[in-house]
Amino acid sequence: MHHNRTFTIRQLTKEFEVTARTLRFYEDEGLISPERRGQTRIYSGRDRARITLILRGRRVGFSLAEIREILDLYDLHDGGKTQIMHARKKFEEQLHKLERQKIDIEESLTELRRAISAVDDAIAKGQLARPAHQVAAE
Repeated sequence: MHHNRTFTIRQLTKEFEVTARTLRFYEDEGLISPERRGQTRIYSGRDRARITLILRGRRVGFSLAEIREILDLYDLHDGGKTQIMHARKKFEEQLHKLERQKIDIEESLTELRRAISAVDDAIAKGQLARPAHQVAAE
C-alpha cells in the first residue's frame, strides 16, 4: 500500500506524532535513509515501515542498537527468515526483562505503600517528634 509512495517529513511527523528532530536523529543513526532533493527529505515506503518498527521497538524498551540489529538483518535477502528468528529471540529476551522489572516495581510499590501507611499511622497517633526512619522501621 505504501511501498511506492513517498512522504514528507511533515507527513511522517504528523502520522507518528514525533518531531522532525526525532526523524533526523534516526537518519543520523543510519536507521532510515530518506532521499534528498535539495534541502528536502523524501521518505520512501521502506523508511515509513522502518519508522513504524523503530517506534514499536522503543515503546517496548529496545535500545536503538538492538533495533538496528533487527533492521539490518532484513538486508540479508533471505526472505526475512533470519530477521524474524532473531527478532523473536530479542522479543523473548525483552519480555523476560520487562517481567523481571514488573516484579521489582510491584515490590517497590508494596514497600512505598507500607511506608506511607506507617507515616499515616504515626501522624494519627501524634508521633511526629520521632525521626521518619524510626517510624518507617516499625
